[in-house]
Amino acid sequence: MVSRRVHDEITVDPHHGFERAGRRSRPRTKDRPTYDMAQDGWVVAVDRGRYRCRIEEHDQIVTAVKARPLGRKAVIVGDRVRLVGDTSGVDGSLARIVEVGDRDTVLRRTADDDDPYERPVVANADQLVIVAALADPPPRVGMIDRILVAAYDAGLDPLLVLTKSDLAAPDGLMATYRPLGVNVVAVEPGSNLDELRAALTGRMSVLVGHSGVGKSTLVNALIPGVDRATGEVNDVTGRGRHTSTSAIALELPSPGGWVIDTPGVRSFGLSHVTPDSFIATFSDLAELIVDCPRGCRHDTTAVDCGLDAAVAAGRLSTERLESFRRMERAFG
Repeated sequence: MVSRRVHDEITVDPHHGFERAGRRSRPRTKDRPTYDMAQDGWVVAVDRGRYRCRIEEHDQIVTAVKARPLGRKAVIVGDRVRLVGDTSGVDGSLARIVEVGDRDTVLRRTADDDDPYERPVVANADQLVIVAALADPPPRVGMIDRILVAAYDAGLDPLLVLTKSDLAAPDGLMATYRPLGVNVVAVEPGSNLDELRAALTGRMSVLVGHSGVGKSTLVNALIPGVDRATGEVNDVTGRGRHTSTSAIALELPSPGGWVIDTPGVRSFGLSHVTPDSFIATFSDLAELIVDCPRGCRHDTTAVDCGLDAAVAAGRLSTERLESFRRMERAFG
């Protein structure tokens, strides 16, 4: 019992015993689990706090939750993880993700250009497949450019797939993007997909595109039996209906590879990309701007830009510079 002296009298403290309990009844320990028995895997799908993970050693898909020590650390499709708990994969079993490995690449986007919050979309992919329709809905060159910028910024090899070539000729867009060194493939319903399959073989490819361009239809053609939902394009707005609600990694038939199908997007913010970080992704251009004035944006308004000097000296083609500056305008 606690007492206190008031005017030389001993009184009982009426609040003794009502102190707020501590958050933990046990002292914290500096020892941390080593997870020596954890199994290696990677995330193939995320849905409302549940993570579908593939354990490579047993070719097994398990469902997992994120361990508390990971806190608010984002876990996304493509992440390499370590798992403990019930990794049997049977219905109702639940494993725990206890570690997330370093990412080789991260595809990011923001909701809008003035949104400071970056949203990681996919980790550890090595190819970004930009899916664009040639008609219904009509191609949006600005959207293609923005996604292409995101691919270069993330260190992913870009591949442009033009769908619905039965409705419009692909020649114009092919001529626009091939000077950039972008591989371009045109397809139509029921067409031979051997060229596209060859470009996807052995790669971890993430598919990104505007709603309604035919991503899910393409995935269904590449992977028979996967049955991804497809939607129609609104005749009034020209916009597609979202059919994929979250990213999911799907294995391609032999000779192999993976595609990560993502929900259709109607905008692709690039607030995380700066002119300097963007141009640094092009080794042939980065060496030409060494002597640019401080703060040079390397656009058409730039004075004494090294890129213009390179064109004048015959070290850079006009087409290559125009293609770069068109992409730069996508986020500049």
